[in-house]
Amino acid sequence: MSDIRIRPLLCGSGVFFALLASFMLLVACQPSKPAPAEGSGPLVLANAAVDVHSYAKPNTARVRHIDLNLTADFKAKVLKGTVALTLETDASARQVILDIKALDILRVTDASGAPLKFSIGKADAVKGSALIIDLPQGAQKVIVSYQTTADTEALQWLEPSQTAGGKHPFLFSQGQSILTRTWIPTQDSPMVRQTYTATINVPRGLKAVMSADMLTPDGEAVAGQSGMRAYRFKMDEAIPPYLIALAVGNLEFRNVGKRTGVYAEPVTIRAAASEFEDMEKMLEAAEKLYGPYRWGRYDVLVLPPSFPYGGMENPRLTFATPTILAGDKSLVSLIAHELAHSWSGNLVTNGTWDDFWLNEGFTVYFENRIMEEIYGKERALMLQALGYAELQETLSGLKEKELQKLHIRLKGRHPDEGFSEVPYEKGAAFLRMLEAQFGRQRLDAYLKGYFERYAFKSMTTEAFLADLREHLLRNDRALEDRLQIQAWLYEPGLPDNAVAPVSRVLKLVEGEAAAFSQGVEPDMLRTSDWETQAWLHFLKSLPSDLSENQMEALDKAFNFTNSGNSEIRFAWLKVAIARHYEPALPSLETFLTTQGRRKFIAPLYTELMAQPGWGVEMARRVYAKARPGYHQVTRDTVDKIVS
Repeated sequence: MSDIRIRPLLCGSGVFFALLASFMLLVACQPSKPAPAEGSGPLVLANAAVDVHSYAKPNTARVRHIDLNLTADFKAKVLKGTVALTLETDASARQVILDIKALDILRVTDASGAPLKFSIGKADAVKGSALIIDLPQGAQKVIVSYQTTADTEALQWLEPSQTAGGKHPFLFSQGQSILTRTWIPTQDSPMVRQTYTATINVPRGLKAVMSADMLTPDGEAVAGQSGMRAYRFKMDEAIPPYLIALAVGNLEFRNVGKRTGVYAEPVTIRAAASEFEDMEKMLEAAEKLYGPYRWGRYDVLVLPPSFPYGGMENPRLTFATPTILAGDKSLVSLIAHELAHSWSGNLVTNGTWDDFWLNEGFTVYFENRIMEEIYGKERALMLQALGYAELQETLSGLKEKELQKLHIRLKGRHPDEGFSEVPYEKGAAFLRMLEAQFGRQRLDAYLKGYFERYAFKSMTTEAFLADLREHLLRNDRALEDRLQIQAWLYEPGLPDNAVAPVSRVLKLVEGEAAAFSQGVEPDMLRTSDWETQAWLHFLKSLPSDLSENQMEALDKAFNFTNSGNSEIRFAWLKVAIARHYEPALPSLETFLTTQGRRKFIAPLYTELMAQPGWGVEMARRVYAKARPGYHQVTRDTVDKIVS
């Protein structure tokens, strides 16, 4: 996921929200040889890790495959139908435990249709409830009939007015971290990898897409349901439940390469295909680094503006925000990030949410290597330097030391409380430190082997450390101590052997910002060849005491207030709030009410709430108007800020 990278806490979209409980899993983490949980293989592994955010007990009864048959009812705003769960059980299994939240469970049967006894445990505000199903001896399949509710957090149902085209409704899901249980009853843990098939019935004129192989690109008429079409999907590789994803809308598709393409609303498809035309090159660059792409196709779905993140790395089909359509490819590092997740996150997955850095830190490092290959070393260095600066800012603002660690302990908390720049940028800094120590060639060989050894498995920090010791450190404990490996993984802050990236371009940008603050007119600044990252650094480098005249001069010269680049506009609006620059306030209100990307939304509301009087009043007034159009993920974050 891309936007779990911001500061106010969580990152949420920036990414920031709420999680917990207990359950035994299946990943062996032995000191000399890691044995992560697999999508197939032994039901029980020694020294199993514990996922405290799931009720399931997969060591006795584990979900291996799910088969969905759901109908999208846009009038009632519910998905309803069945999920058939194929199980693997040991001889002692008398029940299977699933995770659910905000679901209406209608009935449960075995494969023959005979009713099975079930009960629903006490509800937890974060985790939801346990769905406990009694199993007849030897039962290997259960079928749950259910429907979603108005409280289903993973789904957002959009009115036509909330879409780019304005004529058709839209539906999309967002499962990370523990929201899949709000639309599918299953064992919702990243360690319990599952294959899946699905039949999704939608109104004629709409198309369903999923994070799987689409078997019916044009849909099929549904017998007995006038005006409905069925789309069928299959995912043969075992994936964690949070990567099961669905979207339904008025969608078109365009190829941009032999294995890559774009889905978007008709009014957006041309711009999206142009912006992402380098995806095939990115895919080839990624394979050159760390081995073959294992998922068949790599497509991107451009969602309506309310999508709460920058991107979500659903296998075969990244979900992306339209706010990255800048028109000049300056924000496509997000696509490189989500593509990199096809190795780090999707192929090898964090075993628990305490190990989230294994997904995101590896991916930020990998993303940067792709960007360097396609767009050159200087752009990659700018991205590194900006990320490193954001990390330092985050660490200085994080009062809780636990959240400054790579491996964190989130028992009793929502996993999203651990989402910040730390797992992303500190994780990437850790790998850059290893690169500085061992050289790129040796680190690349290690990472390529890592992805091969643990393909389609889950990984914990402990198991990763065991693998690192065996395959890169060669069990040299003196070297491990010198590199401060334990401090990097388990202690707060940045060890003193972190490598600070230095960008020549950003140094020049700082000089121009200083020149402006000393009286040089904006049209005299040397900005003609600046990319987005340079502009962002310029805005961040401006002095805190800009006058009204200086703000007006900058805005007149560079039109920041009405910039079509969402990142630049966002950075300028933060400056405008802090200086109470009134000409930008109408643009701010429009920005807050026309998109719901949490990375942008949360910091802007935070800045407004920090301004007594006018800022607090504006934040509450605008949020009251905008809140119905935000995804629940964004609402959960902003509710806390504005209240």
